[in-house]
Amino acid sequence: MTTKKFFYSELKLFLQSKSISIESKLLDNSFFLGISSLESAKENNLTFFHNNKYINLLSLTKAKACFITKEYSKLLNKLCAPIIVNDPYIVYALTTNFLFPKQKSNGFINSYSNIDDTAIIGNNVQVNYNVSIKENTKIGDNCILFDNSIIGPNVVLDSNSIVMSNCAISNSFIGENCLIKPGAKIGEKGFGFTPSSKIEIRHIGNVILGNNVEIGSNTTIDQATLHSTIISDNVRIDNLVQIAHNVHIGQNTIIAAQTGIAGSTKIGKNCLIGGQVGIAGHLIIGDKVTIAAKSGVTKNIKKNSIIAGFPAVDIKIWKKNIINQYRKIK
Repeated sequence: MTTKKFFYSELKLFLQSKSISIESKLLDNSFFLGISSLESAKENNLTFFHNNKYINLLSLTKAKACFITKEYSKLLNKLCAPIIVNDPYIVYALTTNFLFPKQKSNGFINSYSNIDDTAIIGNNVQVNYNVSIKENTKIGDNCILFDNSIIGPNVVLDSNSIVMSNCAISNSFIGENCLIKPGAKIGEKGFGFTPSSKIEIRHIGNVILGNNVEIGSNTTIDQATLHSTIISDNVRIDNLVQIAHNVHIGQNTIIAAQTGIAGSTKIGKNCLIGGQVGIAGHLIIGDKVTIAAKSGVTKNIKKNSIIAGFPAVDIKIWKKNIINQYRKIK
Protein backbone atom coordinates (compact mmCIF):
# COMPACT_ATOMS: atom_id res chain seq x y z
CA MET A 1 0.00 0.00 0.00
CA THR A 2 1.24 3.50 -0.84
CA THR A 3 0.66 6.50 1.42
CA LYS A 4 1.32 9.32 -1.03
CA LYS A 5 -1.37 12.03 -1.13
CA PHE A 6 -2.67 13.03 -4.55
CA PHE A 7 -5.76 14.62 -6.07
CA TYR A 8 -8.14 12.96 -8.50
CA SER A 9 -7.73 15.88 -10.92
CA GLU A 10 -3.97 15.23 -11.15
CA LEU A 11 -4.39 11.52 -11.74
CA LYS A 12 -7.16 12.07 -14.29
CA LEU A 13 -4.98 14.42 -16.34
CA PHE A 14 -2.11 11.94 -16.26
CA LEU A 15 -4.31 9.04 -17.40
CA GLN A 16 -5.91 11.12 -20.13
CA SER A 17 -2.43 11.96 -21.40
CA LYS A 18 -1.98 8.19 -21.82
CA SER A 19 -5.20 7.97 -23.89
CA ILE A 20 -7.18 6.36 -21.04
CA SER A 21 -10.93 6.99 -21.11
CA ILE A 22 -12.42 7.58 -17.63
CA GLU A 23 -15.99 7.85 -16.39
CA SER A 24 -16.66 8.87 -12.78
CA LYS A 25 -18.75 11.20 -10.60
CA LEU A 26 -15.79 11.93 -8.35
CA LEU A 27 -15.06 15.60 -7.80
CA ASP A 28 -11.74 16.86 -9.12
CA ASN A 29 -10.69 18.02 -5.64
CA SER A 30 -11.19 14.54 -4.17
CA PHE A 31 -7.91 13.30 -2.75
CA PHE A 32 -6.38 9.92 -2.02
CA LEU A 33 -3.69 8.69 0.34
CA GLY A 34 -2.30 6.04 -1.95
CA ILE A 35 -3.46 2.96 -3.81
CA SER A 36 -4.07 -0.45 -2.24
CA SER A 37 -5.77 -3.81 -2.72
CA LEU A 38 -9.52 -4.22 -2.27
CA GLU A 39 -8.96 -6.09 0.97
CA SER A 40 -6.39 -3.76 2.56
CA ALA A 41 -7.66 -0.39 1.34
CA LYS A 42 -8.66 2.27 3.86
CA GLU A 43 -11.19 5.07 3.56
CA ASN A 44 -8.91 7.46 1.64
CA ASN A 45 -7.32 4.85 -0.61
CA LEU A 46 -7.81 4.15 -4.29
CA THR A 47 -8.14 0.51 -5.36
CA PHE A 48 -8.81 -1.58 -8.49
CA PHE A 49 -10.71 -4.72 -9.54
CA HIS A 50 -9.54 -6.92 -12.41
CA ASN A 51 -9.86 -10.54 -11.25
CA ASN A 52 -13.11 -12.41 -10.51
CA LYS A 53 -11.39 -14.27 -7.68
CA TYR A 54 -11.86 -11.11 -5.61
CA ILE A 55 -15.43 -10.28 -6.61
CA ASN A 56 -16.74 -10.84 -3.07
CA LEU A 57 -14.50 -8.01 -1.84
CA LEU A 58 -16.30 -5.39 -3.93
CA SER A 59 -19.08 -5.09 -1.35
CA LEU A 60 -16.62 -5.11 1.56
CA THR A 61 -13.80 -2.81 0.51
CA LYS A 62 -13.31 0.40 2.49
CA ALA A 63 -11.64 2.24 -0.41
CA LYS A 64 -12.86 5.68 -1.47
CA ALA A 65 -12.85 4.75 -5.18
CA CYS A 66 -12.12 1.80 -7.44
CA PHE A 67 -10.92 1.37 -11.03
CA ILE A 68 -13.45 -1.06 -12.45
CA THR A 69 -15.28 -1.98 -15.65
CA LYS A 70 -18.89 -0.90 -16.07
CA GLU A 71 -20.32 -4.42 -15.83
CA TYR A 72 -19.00 -4.90 -12.29
CA SER A 73 -19.40 -1.36 -10.98
CA LYS A 74 -22.85 -1.99 -9.47
CA LEU A 75 -21.35 -4.60 -7.13
CA LEU A 76 -19.33 -1.97 -5.28
CA ASN A 77 -20.63 -0.80 -1.93
CA LYS A 78 -22.10 2.71 -1.75
CA LEU A 79 -19.05 4.18 0.03
CA CYS A 80 -16.70 3.27 -2.85
CA ALA A 81 -17.06 5.40 -5.98
CA PRO A 82 -16.57 3.56 -9.28
CA ILE A 83 -14.04 4.93 -11.77
CA ILE A 84 -15.12 3.24 -15.00
CA VAL A 85 -12.26 2.23 -17.31
CA ASN A 86 -11.83 -0.38 -20.05
CA ASP A 87 -8.89 -2.20 -18.44
CA PRO A 88 -8.49 -1.65 -14.67
CA TYR A 89 -5.19 -3.51 -14.48
CA ILE A 90 -3.52 -1.31 -17.10
CA VAL A 91 -4.88 1.78 -15.35
CA TYR A 92 -3.58 0.46 -12.02
CA ALA A 93 -0.14 -0.03 -13.59
CA LEU A 94 -0.17 3.50 -15.01
CA THR A 95 -1.24 4.87 -11.63
CA THR A 96 1.80 3.31 -9.95
CA ASN A 97 3.94 5.10 -12.54
CA PHE A 98 2.12 8.35 -11.77
CA LEU A 99 2.82 7.94 -8.06
CA PHE A 100 6.38 6.68 -8.48
CA PRO A 101 7.84 7.95 -11.75
CA LYS A 102 10.97 6.40 -13.19
CA GLN A 103 14.10 7.74 -11.53
CA LYS A 104 15.87 10.43 -13.53
CA SER A 105 19.60 10.97 -13.66
CA ASN A 106 21.03 13.66 -11.41
CA GLY A 107 24.00 14.06 -13.76
CA PHE A 108 26.51 13.54 -10.92
CA ILE A 109 29.63 11.40 -11.40
CA ASN A 110 30.91 10.15 -8.06
CA SER A 111 34.57 10.85 -7.37
CA TYR A 112 35.05 7.24 -6.22
CA SER A 113 34.06 5.85 -9.61
CA ASN A 114 36.71 4.66 -12.07
CA ILE A 115 36.27 5.68 -15.71
CA ASP A 116 38.75 4.61 -18.40
CA ASP A 117 40.21 7.39 -20.52
CA THR A 118 38.84 5.78 -23.69
CA ALA A 119 35.26 5.64 -22.41
CA ILE A 120 32.72 8.07 -23.87
CA ILE A 121 30.18 9.46 -21.42
CA GLY A 122 27.03 11.19 -22.70
CA ASN A 123 25.13 14.15 -21.28
CA ASN A 124 23.48 14.07 -17.85
CA VAL A 125 24.84 10.62 -16.89
CA GLN A 126 24.71 9.58 -13.23
CA VAL A 127 27.61 7.39 -12.07
CA ASN A 128 27.38 6.23 -8.46
CA TYR A 129 29.98 5.12 -5.91
CA ASN A 130 32.55 2.50 -6.96
CA VAL A 131 31.28 2.11 -10.53
CA SER A 132 33.94 1.00 -13.01
CA ILE A 133 33.60 1.94 -16.70
CA LYS A 134 36.20 0.11 -18.77
CA GLU A 135 37.83 0.63 -22.15
CA ASN A 136 35.92 0.92 -25.42
CA THR A 137 32.67 1.71 -23.63
CA LYS A 138 30.06 4.32 -24.51
CA ILE A 139 27.37 5.49 -22.08
CA GLY A 140 24.40 7.30 -23.63
CA ASP A 141 22.59 10.40 -22.40
CA ASN A 142 20.59 10.30 -19.15
CA CYS A 143 21.78 6.84 -18.09
CA ILE A 144 22.08 5.89 -14.41
CA LEU A 145 24.75 3.49 -13.13
CA PHE A 146 24.23 2.38 -9.55
CA ASP A 147 26.88 1.44 -6.99
CA ASN A 148 29.54 -1.23 -7.60
CA SER A 149 28.59 -2.05 -11.18
CA ILE A 150 31.22 -2.82 -13.84
CA ILE A 151 30.48 -1.66 -17.38
CA GLY A 152 32.82 -2.84 -20.13
CA PRO A 153 34.97 -3.53 -21.87
CA ASN A 154 33.29 -3.24 -25.27
CA VAL A 155 29.88 -1.99 -24.16
CA VAL A 156 27.40 0.48 -25.60
CA LEU A 157 24.68 1.54 -23.14
CA ASP A 158 22.13 3.58 -25.03
CA SER A 159 20.23 6.58 -23.69
CA ASN A 160 17.86 6.54 -20.70
CA SER A 161 18.91 3.06 -19.54
CA ILE A 162 19.46 2.14 -15.89
CA VAL A 163 21.98 -0.36 -14.53
CA MET A 164 21.36 -1.12 -10.87
CA SER A 165 23.91 -2.13 -8.26
CA ASN A 166 26.44 -4.98 -8.51
CA CYS A 167 25.92 -5.69 -12.20
CA ALA A 168 28.65 -6.73 -14.64
CA ILE A 169 28.17 -5.98 -18.34
CA SER A 170 30.78 -6.65 -21.02
CA ASN A 171 30.84 -7.25 -24.78
CA SER A 172 27.29 -5.97 -25.13
CA PHE A 173 25.05 -3.46 -26.86
CA ILE A 174 22.21 -2.35 -24.57
CA GLY A 175 19.37 -0.41 -26.19
CA GLU A 176 17.38 2.61 -25.02
CA ASN A 177 15.19 2.65 -21.90
CA CYS A 178 16.45 -0.66 -20.58
CA LEU A 179 16.45 -1.67 -16.91
CA ILE A 180 19.13 -4.04 -15.64
CA LYS A 181 18.32 -5.11 -12.08
CA PRO A 182 20.86 -5.78 -9.29
CA GLY A 183 23.38 -8.57 -9.76
CA ALA A 184 22.71 -9.26 -13.43
CA LYS A 185 25.68 -10.52 -15.49
CA ILE A 186 25.57 -9.83 -19.22
CA GLY A 187 28.18 -10.63 -21.86
CA GLU A 188 30.46 -12.97 -19.93
CA LYS A 189 31.93 -16.05 -21.64
CA GLY A 190 29.44 -18.86 -22.22
CA PHE A 191 29.67 -22.55 -21.30
CA GLY A 192 31.80 -23.85 -24.16
CA PHE A 193 34.54 -26.49 -24.50
CA THR A 194 35.23 -29.75 -26.34
CA PRO A 195 33.50 -32.59 -24.43
CA SER A 196 36.36 -35.09 -24.23
CA SER A 197 39.53 -33.03 -23.88
CA LYS A 198 37.88 -29.96 -22.29
CA ILE A 199 39.64 -27.51 -24.60
CA GLU A 200 38.09 -24.12 -23.97
CA ILE A 201 36.19 -22.49 -26.84
CA ARG A 202 36.92 -18.79 -26.82
CA HIS A 203 33.80 -16.67 -27.10
CA ILE A 204 34.33 -13.71 -29.40
CA GLY A 205 30.74 -12.62 -30.07
CA ASN A 206 28.54 -10.27 -28.05
CA VAL A 207 25.12 -9.72 -26.51
CA ILE A 208 22.53 -7.39 -28.04
CA LEU A 209 19.58 -6.10 -26.02
CA GLY A 210 16.89 -4.17 -27.88
CA ASN A 211 14.99 -1.17 -26.58
CA ASN A 212 12.77 -1.22 -23.50
CA VAL A 213 14.13 -4.53 -22.20
CA GLU A 214 14.04 -5.48 -18.51
CA ILE A 215 16.54 -7.98 -17.06
CA GLY A 216 15.87 -9.40 -13.58
CA SER A 217 18.20 -9.65 -10.62
CA ASN A 218 20.98 -12.25 -10.79
CA THR A 219 20.05 -13.23 -14.33
CA THR A 220 22.91 -14.22 -16.64
CA ILE A 221 23.07 -13.72 -20.40
CA ASP A 222 26.13 -15.28 -22.05
CA GLN A 223 28.27 -13.80 -24.78
CA ALA A 224 27.87 -15.52 -28.14
CA THR A 225 30.62 -17.74 -29.48
CA LEU A 226 30.95 -16.02 -32.87
CA HIS A 227 27.97 -13.72 -33.52
CA SER A 228 25.32 -12.40 -31.08
CA THR A 229 23.08 -13.52 -28.26
CA ILE A 230 19.98 -11.42 -28.97
CA ILE A 231 17.22 -10.20 -26.66
CA SER A 232 14.72 -8.24 -28.78
CA ASP A 233 12.64 -5.14 -27.99
CA ASN A 234 10.19 -5.14 -25.06
CA VAL A 235 11.30 -8.49 -23.64
CA ARG A 236 10.80 -9.02 -19.90
CA ILE A 237 13.12 -11.46 -18.12
CA ASP A 238 12.57 -12.29 -14.45
CA ASN A 239 15.15 -12.95 -11.73
CA LEU A 240 17.54 -15.92 -11.75
CA VAL A 241 17.21 -16.78 -15.43
CA GLN A 242 20.09 -18.33 -17.42
CA ILE A 243 20.34 -17.55 -21.14
CA ALA A 244 23.19 -19.35 -22.87
CA HIS A 245 25.35 -18.30 -25.81
CA ASN A 246 23.77 -17.65 -29.23
CA VAL A 247 20.17 -17.69 -27.94
CA HIS A 248 17.71 -15.42 -29.77
CA ILE A 249 14.56 -14.19 -27.99
CA GLY A 250 11.83 -12.46 -30.00
CA GLN A 251 9.98 -9.24 -29.26
CA ASN A 252 7.55 -8.98 -26.33
CA THR A 253 8.40 -12.39 -24.89
CA ILE A 254 8.08 -12.83 -21.10
CA ILE A 255 10.27 -15.29 -19.17
CA ALA A 256 9.60 -16.10 -15.51
CA ALA A 257 12.14 -16.86 -12.78
CA GLN A 258 14.58 -19.78 -12.70
CA THR A 259 14.17 -20.63 -16.36
CA GLY A 260 17.22 -21.98 -18.19
CA ILE A 261 17.66 -21.76 -21.98
CA ALA A 262 20.50 -23.76 -23.54
CA GLY A 263 22.72 -22.51 -26.34
CA SER A 264 21.64 -21.58 -29.88
CA THR A 265 17.90 -21.92 -29.22
CA LYS A 266 15.60 -19.43 -30.95
CA ILE A 267 12.43 -18.28 -29.18
CA GLY A 268 9.75 -16.41 -31.11
CA LYS A 269 7.78 -13.24 -30.49
CA ASN A 270 5.09 -12.84 -27.82
CA CYS A 271 5.92 -16.06 -26.01
CA LEU A 272 5.08 -16.73 -22.33
CA ILE A 273 7.52 -18.95 -20.45
CA GLY A 274 6.65 -20.00 -16.90
CA GLY A 275 8.96 -20.37 -13.93
CA GLN A 276 11.58 -23.14 -13.73
CA VAL A 277 11.23 -24.09 -17.38
CA GLY A 278 14.18 -25.86 -18.99
CA ILE A 279 14.71 -25.52 -22.75
CA ALA A 280 17.27 -27.67 -24.56
CA GLY A 281 19.76 -26.26 -27.05
CA HIS A 282 19.47 -25.72 -30.82
CA LEU A 283 15.65 -25.65 -30.78
CA ILE A 284 13.17 -23.37 -32.51
CA ILE A 285 10.21 -22.16 -30.44
CA GLY A 286 7.56 -20.46 -32.59
CA ASP A 287 5.73 -17.19 -32.00
CA LYS A 288 3.00 -16.94 -29.33
CA VAL A 289 3.98 -20.15 -27.58
CA THR A 290 3.01 -20.61 -23.92
CA ILE A 291 5.15 -22.95 -21.81
CA ALA A 292 3.75 -23.94 -18.40
CA ALA A 293 5.92 -23.73 -15.30
CA LYS A 294 8.41 -26.57 -14.63
CA SER A 295 8.19 -27.86 -18.20
CA GLY A 296 11.13 -29.45 -19.97
CA VAL A 297 11.28 -28.61 -23.68
CA THR A 298 13.26 -31.10 -25.77
CA LYS A 299 12.01 -30.51 -29.32
CA ASN A 300 10.94 -27.72 -31.67
CA ILE A 301 7.55 -26.15 -30.87
CA LYS A 302 5.12 -24.80 -33.47
CA LYS A 303 3.71 -21.28 -33.12
CA ASN A 304 0.58 -20.71 -31.01
CA SER A 305 1.17 -23.90 -29.00
CA ILE A 306 0.47 -24.30 -25.28
CA ILE A 307 2.68 -27.00 -23.75
CA ALA A 308 3.41 -28.50 -20.35
CA GLY A 309 5.24 -31.36 -18.62
CA PHE A 310 8.48 -33.24 -19.20
CA PRO A 311 9.05 -33.88 -21.97
CA ALA A 312 6.74 -30.97 -22.81
CA VAL A 313 3.67 -31.85 -24.89
CA ASP A 314 0.40 -30.16 -25.80
CA ILE A 315 -1.18 -29.12 -22.52
CA LYS A 316 -4.40 -31.03 -23.24
CA ILE A 317 -2.42 -34.26 -23.63
CA TRP A 318 -0.46 -33.45 -20.46
CA LYS A 319 -3.67 -32.97 -18.47
CA LYS A 320 -5.08 -36.28 -19.72
CA ASN A 321 -1.86 -38.06 -18.74
CA ILE A 322 -2.03 -36.57 -15.24
CA ILE A 323 -5.65 -37.70 -14.83
CA ASN A 324 -4.80 -41.23 -16.03
CA GLN A 325 -1.86 -41.46 -13.63
CA TYR A 326 -4.09 -40.34 -10.77
CA ARG A 327 -6.70 -42.99 -11.64
CA LYS A 328 -4.06 -45.71 -11.67
CA ILE A 329 -2.87 -44.68 -8.21
CA LYS A 330 -6.42 -44.82 -6.83
